[in-house]
Amino acid sequence: MRHVEYCPHGVCAKKITFDITDDDKLTNLRFYGGCKGNLSAIAKVIDGYPINKIITLLDGNPCGNRDTSCTDQLVKAIKESQSSK
Repeated sequence: MRHVEYCPHGVCAKKITFDITDDDKLTNLRFYGGCKGNLSAIAKVIDGYPINKIITLLDGNPCGNRDTSCTDQLVKAIKESQSSK
């Protein structure tokens, strides 16, 4: 299992942490800052999802008038963690 800590850019959340299991599933997702209710719900819903499915679902998701969102930043964190594997 790999633990990931990521500092997102252009969103309200200040930090994202999660684990990726040996079979590439996301667990223990936590957003620090941002829309607490929504981000807590998203973390519960996608817990145990394969990271490829999360990337497909959330990549490019905007927030308001921004080009990114907390979930889009999560995808960036996942991709970055995969490239440094």
